[in-house]
Amino acid sequence: MEASATEVKNKFGKFSDIARKEPVIVEKTGRKTIVLIAFEEYERLIQIEDAFWAEKAERAEAEGYVGPEKSLAFIKSEHAET
Repeated sequence: MEASATEVKNKFGKFSDIARKEPVIVEKTGRKTIVLIAFEEYERLIQIEDAFWAEKAERAEAEGYVGPEKSLAFIKSEHAET
């Protein structure tokens, strides 16, 4: 569903009820600017994102990435010698 920002402002209760069932795309001055979604959907998306980044971190570690602390310590030790 799509609605103008003015419609959403004037009938927020109605659009928040709709957003619990489906995303509401809000347009302002002819541009799509935000999407209203149910809090449960937001939480689901956050969990997906967290899992994605956790998998990327695990893969990087398995490929030999040592992490930010060891990288910074290495850079500092190399810089201190010059």
